[in-house]
Amino acid sequence: MNSKSIFKKSLMVAACSAALACFSTGATAQVFPDFTVTEGNPASTPGAFPLSFTADKITGNYVEVITFGPGNTFQVSLRWNAGQYVANNGVTPVVSNLGASDPANPFANQYGLYALFTASGTFAPGPGGTTSFTFNPGGGSSLQVFTDPSTNTLFTAPASGAAPWTTANAGDDILIATGAALAGAGTLDPSLPTCGPGGGINCGSFGTTTSFALTAAGSTLFTAPIPFYNLSFQSGQLNNFTVAGTQTINGSLDVVFGTVPEPATLGLLGVALAAFGLARRRRT
Repeated sequence: MNSKSIFKKSLMVAACSAALACFSTGATAQVFPDFTVTEGNPASTPGAFPLSFTADKITGNYVEVITFGPGNTFQVSLRWNAGQYVANNGVTPVVSNLGASDPANPFANQYGLYALFTASGTFAPGPGGTTSFTFNPGGGSSLQVFTDPSTNTLFTAPASGAAPWTTANAGDDILIATGAALAGAGTLDPSLPTCGPGGGINCGSFGTTTSFALTAAGSTLFTAPIPFYNLSFQSGQLNNFTVAGTQTINGSLDVVFGTVPEPATLGLLGVALAAFGLARRRRT
Protein backbone atom coordinates (compact mmCIF):
# COMPACT_ATOMS: atom_id res chain seq x y z
CA MET A 1 0.00 0.00 0.00
CA ASN A 2 1.46 3.40 -0.95
CA SER A 3 1.77 6.32 1.44
CA LYS A 4 -1.09 8.23 -0.22
CA SER A 5 -3.52 5.35 0.38
CA ILE A 6 -2.40 5.09 3.99
CA PHE A 7 -2.98 8.82 4.49
CA LYS A 8 -6.47 8.69 2.97
CA LYS A 9 -7.49 5.75 5.13
CA SER A 10 -5.98 7.42 8.19
CA LEU A 11 -7.95 10.57 7.48
CA MET A 12 -11.21 8.67 7.04
CA VAL A 13 -10.77 6.83 10.33
CA ALA A 14 -9.78 10.03 12.13
CA ALA A 15 -12.95 11.68 10.85
CA CYS A 16 -15.07 8.76 11.99
CA SER A 17 -13.40 8.74 15.39
CA ALA A 18 -14.46 12.37 15.77
CA ALA A 19 -18.08 11.30 15.29
CA LEU A 20 -17.47 8.60 17.91
CA ALA A 21 -16.25 11.19 20.40
CA CYS A 22 -19.19 13.50 19.68
CA PHE A 23 -22.03 10.99 19.86
CA SER A 24 -20.81 8.37 22.36
CA THR A 25 -22.83 8.31 25.57
CA GLY A 26 -20.57 6.02 27.59
CA ALA A 27 -19.32 6.86 31.07
CA THR A 28 -15.68 7.14 30.02
CA ALA A 29 -14.51 10.76 30.05
CA GLN A 30 -13.14 12.18 26.84
CA VAL A 31 -9.48 13.19 26.76
CA PHE A 32 -8.83 16.30 24.68
CA PRO A 33 -5.35 17.18 23.35
CA ASP A 34 -3.78 20.28 24.94
CA PHE A 35 -2.80 23.39 23.02
CA THR A 36 -1.10 26.62 24.06
CA VAL A 37 -2.61 30.07 23.52
CA THR A 38 -0.43 33.20 23.68
CA GLU A 39 -2.50 36.36 23.82
CA GLY A 40 -1.25 39.91 23.51
CA ASN A 41 0.03 39.68 19.93
CA PRO A 42 -1.19 40.96 16.54
CA ALA A 43 -3.51 37.97 16.10
CA SER A 44 -5.41 38.68 19.30
CA THR A 45 -4.82 41.85 21.31
CA PRO A 46 -2.23 44.20 19.79
CA GLY A 47 -0.22 46.01 22.43
CA ALA A 48 -1.52 43.89 25.29
CA PHE A 49 0.69 42.28 27.87
CA PRO A 50 1.48 38.70 26.74
CA LEU A 51 -0.58 36.01 28.45
CA SER A 52 0.14 32.34 27.78
CA PHE A 53 -1.93 29.38 28.99
CA THR A 54 -2.85 25.80 28.15
CA ALA A 55 -6.35 24.77 27.09
CA ASP A 56 -7.92 21.77 25.39
CA LYS A 57 -11.34 23.02 24.26
CA ILE A 58 -13.06 26.17 23.01
CA THR A 59 -16.74 26.62 23.83
CA GLY A 60 -19.15 28.86 21.97
CA ASN A 61 -22.46 29.33 20.21
CA TYR A 62 -23.52 29.26 16.58
CA VAL A 63 -26.23 30.45 14.23
CA GLU A 64 -26.65 28.69 10.90
CA VAL A 65 -28.84 29.08 7.84
CA ILE A 66 -29.71 25.77 6.20
CA THR A 67 -31.53 25.27 2.90
CA PHE A 68 -33.08 21.95 1.93
CA GLY A 69 -33.16 21.07 -1.76
CA PRO A 70 -34.26 18.31 -4.12
CA GLY A 71 -32.94 14.80 -3.67
CA ASN A 72 -32.81 15.17 0.13
CA THR A 73 -29.84 17.51 -0.05
CA PHE A 74 -28.95 20.50 2.10
CA GLN A 75 -26.57 23.45 2.09
CA VAL A 76 -25.57 25.19 5.29
CA SER A 77 -23.84 28.45 6.19
CA LEU A 78 -22.78 28.84 9.81
CA ARG A 79 -21.36 31.55 12.04
CA TRP A 80 -19.69 30.53 15.31
CA ASN A 81 -18.64 32.85 18.12
CA ALA A 82 -16.17 31.55 20.68
CA GLY A 83 -17.02 32.25 24.30
CA GLN A 84 -14.31 30.68 26.43
CA TYR A 85 -11.22 28.52 26.52
CA VAL A 86 -11.49 25.44 28.73
CA ALA A 87 -8.86 23.12 30.21
CA ASN A 88 -8.76 19.86 32.20
CA ASN A 89 -10.49 17.90 29.42
CA GLY A 90 -13.21 20.45 28.92
CA VAL A 91 -13.96 20.96 32.62
CA THR A 92 -12.15 24.05 33.92
CA PRO A 93 -12.69 27.53 32.40
CA VAL A 94 -9.47 29.39 31.60
CA VAL A 95 -9.06 33.07 32.45
CA SER A 96 -8.18 34.85 29.21
CA ASN A 97 -8.85 38.01 27.24
CA LEU A 98 -11.35 36.22 25.00
CA GLY A 99 -14.75 37.83 25.34
CA ALA A 100 -14.09 39.47 28.73
CA SER A 101 -12.39 42.83 29.21
CA ASP A 102 -11.08 44.16 32.49
CA PRO A 103 -11.36 47.98 32.75
CA ALA A 104 -9.09 47.92 35.82
CA ASN A 105 -6.30 46.32 33.77
CA PRO A 106 -5.36 48.25 30.60
CA PHE A 107 -3.27 45.31 29.41
CA ALA A 108 -6.20 42.89 29.49
CA ASN A 109 -7.55 43.92 26.11
CA GLN A 110 -10.63 42.04 25.00
CA TYR A 111 -10.73 40.32 21.61
CA GLY A 112 -13.24 38.19 19.71
CA LEU A 113 -12.80 34.84 18.00
CA TYR A 114 -15.25 33.62 15.37
CA ALA A 115 -15.53 31.21 12.47
CA LEU A 116 -17.50 31.06 9.22
CA PHE A 117 -18.32 27.64 7.80
CA THR A 118 -20.13 26.47 4.67
CA ALA A 119 -20.87 22.87 3.72
CA SER A 120 -23.39 20.59 2.03
CA GLY A 121 -24.82 17.13 2.59
CA THR A 122 -27.81 14.84 2.54
CA PHE A 123 -30.61 14.02 4.97
CA ALA A 124 -32.90 11.06 5.53
CA PRO A 125 -36.02 10.46 7.67
CA GLY A 126 -35.58 7.96 10.47
CA PRO A 127 -37.65 6.12 13.09
CA GLY A 128 -39.84 8.02 15.51
CA GLY A 129 -39.88 11.22 13.50
CA THR A 130 -36.12 11.68 13.59
CA THR A 131 -34.04 13.02 10.72
CA SER A 132 -30.40 12.16 10.15
CA PHE A 133 -27.89 14.40 8.40
CA THR A 134 -24.62 13.47 6.70
CA PHE A 135 -22.09 16.08 5.57
CA ASN A 136 -20.28 15.78 2.26
CA PRO A 137 -16.48 15.78 2.45
CA GLY A 138 -14.91 18.67 0.55
CA GLY A 139 -17.53 19.61 -2.00
CA GLY A 140 -16.85 23.32 -1.94
CA SER A 141 -17.00 23.49 1.85
CA SER A 142 -15.00 26.15 3.65
CA LEU A 143 -13.86 26.90 7.20
CA GLN A 144 -12.37 30.31 8.06
CA VAL A 145 -11.42 31.31 11.61
CA PHE A 146 -10.83 34.95 12.52
CA THR A 147 -9.87 37.06 15.50
CA ASP A 148 -11.60 40.39 16.01
CA PRO A 149 -9.17 42.56 18.02
CA SER A 150 -11.70 45.39 18.44
CA THR A 151 -14.70 43.09 19.11
CA ASN A 152 -16.77 45.25 16.78
CA THR A 153 -17.53 42.95 13.83
CA LEU A 154 -21.15 42.90 12.67
CA PHE A 155 -22.67 39.88 10.93
CA THR A 156 -25.45 39.56 8.36
CA ALA A 157 -27.05 36.17 7.72
CA PRO A 158 -27.35 34.99 4.10
CA ALA A 159 -30.70 34.50 2.39
CA SER A 160 -29.96 30.78 1.98
CA GLY A 161 -27.50 28.16 3.11
CA ALA A 162 -25.80 28.37 -0.28
CA ALA A 163 -24.23 31.77 0.49
CA PRO A 164 -21.69 32.82 3.13
CA TRP A 165 -22.32 35.18 6.04
CA THR A 166 -21.22 38.75 5.38
CA THR A 167 -19.40 41.02 7.83
CA ALA A 168 -19.03 44.73 8.53
CA ASN A 169 -16.50 46.61 10.68
CA ALA A 170 -14.12 43.75 9.88
CA GLY A 171 -11.18 45.80 8.63
CA ASP A 172 -9.01 44.82 11.61
CA ASP A 173 -10.08 41.15 11.69
CA ILE A 174 -7.30 38.63 11.16
CA LEU A 175 -7.63 35.26 9.42
CA ILE A 176 -5.91 32.74 11.69
CA ALA A 177 -6.97 29.36 10.26
CA THR A 178 -8.62 27.67 7.28
CA GLY A 179 -10.05 24.25 6.56
CA ALA A 180 -12.67 22.15 4.79
CA ALA A 181 -15.25 19.58 5.83
CA LEU A 182 -14.00 15.98 6.02
CA ALA A 183 -16.95 14.21 7.66
CA GLY A 184 -19.96 14.89 9.81
CA ALA A 185 -23.30 13.58 10.98
CA GLY A 186 -26.22 14.70 13.10
CA THR A 187 -29.72 13.80 14.22
CA LEU A 188 -32.82 15.92 14.75
CA ASP A 189 -35.08 14.25 17.31
CA PRO A 190 -38.20 16.25 18.28
CA SER A 191 -39.21 13.51 20.75
CA LEU A 192 -36.38 14.36 23.15
CA PRO A 193 -37.63 15.55 26.57
CA THR A 194 -35.61 18.73 26.07
CA CYS A 195 -37.52 19.45 22.85
CA GLY A 196 -41.05 20.37 23.88
CA PRO A 197 -44.06 21.03 21.65
CA GLY A 198 -43.36 24.75 21.65
CA GLY A 199 -39.75 24.24 20.58
CA GLY A 200 -36.69 23.50 22.65
CA ILE A 201 -33.03 24.31 23.05
CA ASN A 202 -31.90 20.71 22.61
CA CYS A 203 -33.66 18.78 19.87
CA GLY A 204 -30.67 16.84 18.62
CA SER A 205 -26.93 16.96 18.14
CA PHE A 206 -24.24 16.88 15.47
CA GLY A 207 -20.52 16.38 15.08
CA THR A 208 -18.23 17.39 12.24
CA THR A 209 -14.57 17.03 11.39
CA THR A 210 -12.63 19.57 9.34
CA SER A 211 -9.07 19.98 8.22
CA PHE A 212 -7.31 22.75 10.12
CA ALA A 213 -4.33 24.85 9.03
CA LEU A 214 -3.05 27.91 10.89
CA THR A 215 -2.00 30.99 8.99
CA ALA A 216 1.22 32.79 9.93
CA ALA A 217 -0.82 35.12 12.15
CA GLY A 218 -2.64 32.18 13.68
CA SER A 219 0.67 30.65 14.70
CA THR A 220 1.30 33.67 16.93
CA LEU A 221 -1.93 32.99 18.84
CA PHE A 222 -2.01 29.17 18.92
CA THR A 223 1.67 28.65 19.69
CA ALA A 224 1.91 24.94 20.56
CA PRO A 225 2.20 22.21 19.56
CA ILE A 226 4.46 22.84 16.57
CA PRO A 227 3.33 21.80 14.03
CA PHE A 228 -0.19 22.49 15.23
CA TYR A 229 -3.04 19.97 15.01
CA ASN A 230 -4.31 19.41 11.47
CA LEU A 231 -7.89 18.44 12.39
CA SER A 232 -10.63 20.26 14.28
CA PHE A 233 -13.62 18.47 15.79
CA GLN A 234 -16.90 20.32 16.35
CA SER A 235 -19.80 19.06 18.46
CA GLY A 236 -23.06 20.91 19.00
CA GLN A 237 -26.76 20.91 19.78
CA LEU A 238 -29.74 21.71 17.56
CA ASN A 239 -32.91 23.59 18.34
CA ASN A 240 -36.11 22.40 16.66
CA PHE A 241 -36.81 23.23 13.02
CA THR A 242 -38.80 22.09 10.00
CA VAL A 243 -36.85 20.02 7.48
CA ALA A 244 -37.99 22.01 4.44
CA GLY A 245 -37.17 25.27 2.70
CA THR A 246 -34.68 27.58 4.42
CA GLN A 247 -34.40 27.50 8.20
CA THR A 248 -32.33 29.28 10.86
CA ILE A 249 -30.90 27.11 13.63
CA ASN A 250 -28.86 28.00 16.70
CA GLY A 251 -27.31 26.28 19.68
CA SER A 252 -24.02 25.48 21.37
CA LEU A 253 -20.92 24.39 19.46
CA ASP A 254 -17.59 23.40 21.00
CA VAL A 255 -14.24 22.77 19.32
CA VAL A 256 -11.32 20.46 20.12
CA PHE A 257 -8.29 19.57 18.02
CA GLY A 258 -6.49 16.43 16.89
CA THR A 259 -4.09 14.98 14.37
CA VAL A 260 -4.44 12.37 11.64
CA PRO A 261 -3.38 9.15 13.43
CA GLU A 262 -0.35 7.11 12.54
CA PRO A 263 -1.08 3.92 10.53
CA ALA A 264 -0.24 1.78 13.57
CA THR A 265 -3.29 3.17 15.40
CA LEU A 266 -5.79 2.37 12.67
CA GLY A 267 -6.54 -1.12 13.97
CA LEU A 268 -7.42 0.20 17.43
CA LEU A 269 -9.65 2.88 15.95
CA GLY A 270 -11.35 0.27 13.78
CA VAL A 271 -12.21 -1.76 16.88
CA ALA A 272 -13.61 1.36 18.55
CA LEU A 273 -15.75 2.18 15.53
CA ALA A 274 -17.10 -1.37 15.38
CA ALA A 275 -18.10 -1.11 19.04
CA PHE A 276 -19.70 2.26 18.36
CA GLY A 277 -21.80 0.78 15.54
CA LEU A 278 -22.91 -2.11 17.74
CA ALA A 279 -23.93 0.27 20.52
CA ARG A 280 -25.92 2.39 18.05
CA ARG A 281 -27.79 -0.69 16.78
CA ARG A 282 -28.59 -1.80 20.32
CA ARG A 283 -30.02 1.62 21.18
CA THR A 284 -32.12 1.62 18.01
